[in-house]
Amino acid sequence: MPVADEIDAPPALRSRLRKLGLERRDDLVLHLPLRYEDETQLVAIGDAPIGVPLQVEVLVREVSVRRAPRRQLLVEVSDAGVAEGNRLLLRFLSFYSSQQRALEVARDQQLRLRVFGEIRNGLGGPEMVHPRYRVLGDDQALPASLTPVYPTTAGLAQSALRKLIARAICTADLAEWLDAAWCSSHALPSFAAAVRLLHSPPPEASAVALQCRRHPAWRRVKFDELLAQQLSLRRAYLARRRKGAPVLLASGRLAKGLQAALPFTLTGAQRRVAAEIAADLAQPYPMQRLLQGDVGCGKTIVAALAVCQAIEAGYQAAFMAPTEILAEQHHLRLRAWFAPLGVEVLCLSGRLGAGARRTLQRQAAGTAQLVVGTHALIQEEVGFTRLGLVIVDEQHRFGVVQRLDLRRKGANPHQLMMSATPIPRTVAMSYYADLDVSVIDELPAGRSPVRTRLFSDSRREEVVAAVRAVVAEGRQAYWVCPLIEESAKLELQAALESWAALSSELADLRIGLVHGRLRGQEKAAVMAAFVAGEIDVLVATTVIEVGVDVPNASLMVIEHAERFGLAQLHQLRGRVGRGAHHSACVLLYQQPLSSTARARLKIIFEQTDGFEIARLDLQLRGPGELVGSRQSGMPLLRYADLEVDGDLVELAQQMAAQLLRDDPERVAGHLRRWLGCREELLKV
Repeated sequence: MPVADEIDAPPALRSRLRKLGLERRDDLVLHLPLRYEDETQLVAIGDAPIGVPLQVEVLVREVSVRRAPRRQLLVEVSDAGVAEGNRLLLRFLSFYSSQQRALEVARDQQLRLRVFGEIRNGLGGPEMVHPRYRVLGDDQALPASLTPVYPTTAGLAQSALRKLIARAICTADLAEWLDAAWCSSHALPSFAAAVRLLHSPPPEASAVALQCRRHPAWRRVKFDELLAQQLSLRRAYLARRRKGAPVLLASGRLAKGLQAALPFTLTGAQRRVAAEIAADLAQPYPMQRLLQGDVGCGKTIVAALAVCQAIEAGYQAAFMAPTEILAEQHHLRLRAWFAPLGVEVLCLSGRLGAGARRTLQRQAAGTAQLVVGTHALIQEEVGFTRLGLVIVDEQHRFGVVQRLDLRRKGANPHQLMMSATPIPRTVAMSYYADLDVSVIDELPAGRSPVRTRLFSDSRREEVVAAVRAVVAEGRQAYWVCPLIEESAKLELQAALESWAALSSELADLRIGLVHGRLRGQEKAAVMAAFVAGEIDVLVATTVIEVGVDVPNASLMVIEHAERFGLAQLHQLRGRVGRGAHHSACVLLYQQPLSSTARARLKIIFEQTDGFEIARLDLQLRGPGELVGSRQSGMPLLRYADLEVDGDLVELAQQMAAQLLRDDPERVAGHLRRWLGCREELLKV
């Protein structure tokens, strides 16, 4: 970072600014207000409305300290310039003795105070609690603009932050990187005009438009932020295309053999996506493709076809899953598909003993054609001789470093990332602009629809009876325990309690238990027993959220469903309905429900389309949590709202393509302003 661009401030102040991510003058310019206060006008006490932020100019009449029920400073004031003005009480629940003395001096010398706050009705009349005030000196002029209120941190006063930002606006480079005529045609002000207005809006500016970020100045800032995101991601995309990668050419013999042995026929969407991936693998630059689709759409077979192409071209493939249960499920399925074709499929996970792991590591480094595993795949001692394809399932569950570590096991291998959490279009355009995206938008034939039922926990006995009825028909059921994110220990306790209760209530049934604290071999044994039909009801935590495929399971019960997110509820519901039998998902909830929990349950009850659920989830949660962008390494958007500003996303995408093609100097300037040296945070 150039020293000239650093914020000129003492070390202690610079340390506080860094907590807010403020290190350069550009950072200060882009540190925009949360809200505004109107100190441009004065209101007489008698005319002041209740509960509205306002400013009065007063004289101090009395200063006293009340010691009970708690110590507080009471200051009685009245309108300045009025002989018998209306009275107002200023109440300070915490104060310094120096503050008390300064107010006593103001009283004795009849100095005017300018006070800002909200008036409320107290027991003794109108009062303000902890208002902001200043004693007027020679400068009694009212401000010419609204007063900005910024995000701040402990030890950094608003007044100090305002001075630093005002100085930065005067000295920073506010150069315009966009064509003025283009901006005018899209009703966008210049960058300099936008940030100056947002930091110092005139009194006549629409407070409502400013507060809800619909003002044209806000739209310009949002557009610039989205443009920086698009530029940085597309630059990364283009840079990767300049790297060499294995050219995976194949006759298609292995893929045809796999399809011929399948007990089902590929859907049109699966064939289309498989063709897109096959074309990428044949290129001399690394594929970076996201494969997404709803629960049960058949992503794994598409990934298997890509593996066929890599193996036939003489390369190895690695398939990484976030949990041992999911890795084991993939291993069993892929081995069943590939064994008749003479393809060796290994499973490498943390549950293996040291000897077995060393043997598998040697095979991975030598003859193994496909290795399935968990994080164990990225351990330093695991190596590959000719790694040509990396597949990452549930990619948002892995951090940026973990995905990069797996890719480093080969010489720029092709990468296919899969997600069973559908991503709304605006999110995909924004956060995944550095990827090619394939969507399987068609479910296989024969999938029975899953009915969703809502039950209050007061009706738990009815749900237990439904479980018994399902098992009596020869089917199986899941019973998912409450999600307790803040404590894995408490979540385990909840699972054990649910298992004990169901074992008592359904004493004649075979009740199994699986949770994240079990050792790998124990989890695998329980899951194998459930798949084999040796367990009637599987009590589980969210370790069975993805990947588990038991066609005979036709009932899913989710206890305390109000604690789960929409994506989790949709994923869990997708564990049933995989056979020909009618299936149901019962959501047991506990009253009272928060407004957010009520909204989630309403959505999951009414919707079955994963893409529509994802769109509604975006409205509830925002994109950061939805796509796991904190893990991806990509900075979250601070100002743009992908649900509200979808038109700006498309506009930014078009402008990014134009600038990257025609004007690299403007690209560099824009990225320097918005990202500084943080562009390396791009996802991989």
